[in-house]
Amino acid sequence: MSIDALKGRMPAYAKDIKLNISNVLQPGALNEQQVWGAALASAIATRNAELIQAIGAEAAQRLSPEAAEAAKTAAAIMAMNNVYYRFGHLTGGDYLSMPARLRMNAIANPGVDKVDFELWSLAVSAVNGCGLCLKSHEKEVVGKGATKEAVQDAARIAAVLQAVATVLEAEDALAGEARAAA
Repeated sequence: MSIDALKGRMPAYAKDIKLNISNVLQPGALNEQQVWGAALASAIATRNAELIQAIGAEAAQRLSPEAAEAAKTAAAIMAMNNVYYRFGHLTGGDYLSMPARLRMNAIANPGVDKVDFELWSLAVSAVNGCGLCLKSHEKEVVGKGATKEAVQDAARIAAVLQAVATVLEAEDALAGEARAAA
């Protein structure tokens, strides 16, 4: 599946989402590697196979193998961390002061520029809704020189790709319901 095919699957009610797909995948405050790493990591975080395949195919043409691996690593490690740190944050207990005892070495040695990896982790944290992780990654990337616009662009990529996944899943469910009723 291609990105154009994804756009073709967007129904009339998702016209804004369709138009936003191309807009957020253009370099602006983010360079091409940052855009496509954020897109790949965010697509994986949505868990939508169709979106992962389309973004993955395009990202494979635009990212080095090392950058693609790091984007997938960001999605994987944040899948764990977002649950754990959201738990600690929402319970309000002493859990965050206790050792996590979870292996997270990939964060220290991601195989790409640390700012890129942190931006991708921020995008995944936006999809997964972990406020504590969002604050941590935003502080890290801004502290390393990223602009607020770059942070916003990573969040915009995450938001649009989550919306695409939602629409695709809704359309598949509605089509299945229509077939069952026929």
